[in-house]
Amino acid sequence: MPHERIEMNPDIMGGKPVVHGTRIPVELVLRKLGAGISPEAILTDHPRLALEDIHAAQAFAAD
Repeated sequence: MPHERIEMNPDIMGGKPVVHGTRIPVELVLRKLGAGISPEAILTDHPRLALEDIHAAQAFAAD
């Protein structure tokens, strides 16, 4: 299933899945959520992200 907000490029973070247009790995977003950090706090820490990016990271992991 394609994820428009997630990209994997061997030239960015060694090909790890990242939020499109950033160097923020999907893994980082998921680890923060798993640690109980709220989406709002993640958005504060990473102002380039949108709430839709967090949801896209979750959907990517679910697939």
